Order: sequence, then structure tokens, then C-alpha cells
Amino acid sequence: MIVRDKSNSLKLLFVWRGTVLPRVLPTILGIVLLSLLSGLLTRYHWFDITAVPAVGFTIFGVVISIFLGFRNTACYDRWWEGRKLWGALIANTRHLSRDSHFLPAKDRQVLLYQMLMFVATLRDRLRGQPIHRAQFAYTQIDEAHLDWLDNQINAPQRVLESMQQQLIDAVKQGHISDIIYMSIQKHVIEMGNIQAGCDRIHGTPLPFPYSALLHRAVYCFCWMLPFGLQSVMGLWTPLLVGFICYLLLGLDELAQQLEEPFGRDHHDLALDTMVRLIERETLMLMDRPLPEPWRMDKNFNFS
Repeated sequence: MIVRDKSNSLKLLFVWRGTVLPRVLPTILGIVLLSLLSGLLTRYHWFDITAVPAVGFTIFGVVISIFLGFRNTACYDRWWEGRKLWGALIANTRHLSRDSHFLPAKDRQVLLYQMLMFVATLRDRLRGQPIHRAQFAYTQIDEAHLDWLDNQINAPQRVLESMQQQLIDAVKQGHISDIIYMSIQKHVIEMGNIQAGCDRIHGTPLPFPYSALLHRAVYCFCWMLPFGLQSVMGLWTPLLVGFICYLLLGLDELAQQLEEPFGRDHHDLALDTMVRLIERETLMLMDRPLPEPWRMDKNFNFS
């Protein structure tokens, strides 16, 4: 995820990295060249191009604007819901760290290590990547267990099962009472609910026919736009067409990036940063060495 300082409005006009412009610029340039070519042909009467009625563009543009707004709102809601779920996960890990003091020191350490494993494996599951082995260097877990965990259909669920079993064993051994067990268990249940919410977002994208229909409509509108504005705008047509295409194509591209909030694109959620935050806070409470925090590099990425 890219984070920028928005206080300088002049820099925002010329910023390149982290915007959708690199993705849509080739198409915009192609449409601007088409607009320029059609203008030259019409101006020097080399070829007569029939102008598209402006009324049709007006109706078409209004319809596209409505549907683009609806789609971008739906995609942003998915992105924001994912962020709220991970914010709830951060809060839940803090609650679990405090309530786990009822356990013996060794059992508490194991439970918190498992909690960190759940957070990391949830991130890896949402990104469809193998378990990051270096992530568990502080847990002293052997490679065989990580291999076994990596081959599970649902690794975070396996970790929650282990946490639940540990709490049940603590009750049977008399380390905690039933009331304390219920108090700690609610955090494990909440972690499962958060995973279910993330899986729902990850596994249920916007209907493909809807996205494909809108994507085609935007591109058709942009490619026909020069022929509709040429008779009215004259030599200003390429400039106006470029701005309108940047707006429409940019919104379409931005919606595609926000639709899947758990990936590695510039505008996806900073899951690595949130996982590292949970690790550092938890290990600090355990008086363990802390991994280095993620820092922003010169390209405004966290690394």
C-alpha cells in the first residue's frame, strides 16, 4: 500500500507512482491520437467523418456515470470492510493478550504464539501465498510443523483449533475456571468471525458479467467520443477527450484495484504492516526481542 503526504496540492497534480495513470495512459494516448487524426482529416477535407449525435453521447454518458459511481462505491465498501475487519483483529489480539494473564506463564506464551501464527497465516491465506517461514522465527516452531500447517486446506482454522484445545486442557487441569475459559474463548470466536468475514470478501468478487459490461461500455464510449465532439470543439477536441477518458478509464481501473483489497497492488490493504504491528505489540508484552517495524521507502511503500 502506498501512503503519501496530501498536504502539497501542487505535487498531487504531477504525482505518478501510486496513481492509475500508468495503467490507462496507453489507451488515453491512443484515443487522443485518434481524435487528432479525425480532426486533421475533417479540417483539410481529406475525408468526411460523420459526426455522432451529441444527444446520444449525453444519454450514454449519464448512464455510464451512474453505473461507474455505483461500482466504485461497491468496490470501496469491500476495501473499507476489509480494513474494519483487520482493525477489529488488531483490537482483539490486544484484548486476548490482556485476558491471557489468567494462564500460567508458559501456557500464556504458547497461546500468544499461536495467536501470532493465526494472524500471519490469515494474511497468507488471503493472498494465496505459502506460509512465510521467516515470520515464525521467534516462535521456535520446527519446520515439520510448518510444513504440515502449509499443507492444510485452512491453516488459520487449524491454529484456532489448537488454541481452543489448549484452553480446554487448561480447564481440565484446573489452571483456569469455566468463567475464565468463557472470557478467553470469546476472543477465539471473534478471530474466527473475522476470518469468515475476510473469506467472504476474498471469495465473493463483484459479478463478472456486470464488471465486463461496464468495462466494455466505458471503452466504447471513450473511443467514440472524438467523433461526437469534433464538430463542436474543433482543435480543442484532443485535449478535452484526453481529460474525459482519464476520468472514466481511471475510475474503471481504480474500481478493479479496490475490488480485491487483500492483494499486493499499490492500493491494497497494508497487511504486512498490520501483521508486524501485532507482532511487535504482543512480543513487547512478552518481553521478547522485537522484529524491525516496516518503514516507508522513497517510493512511499512500506518495506
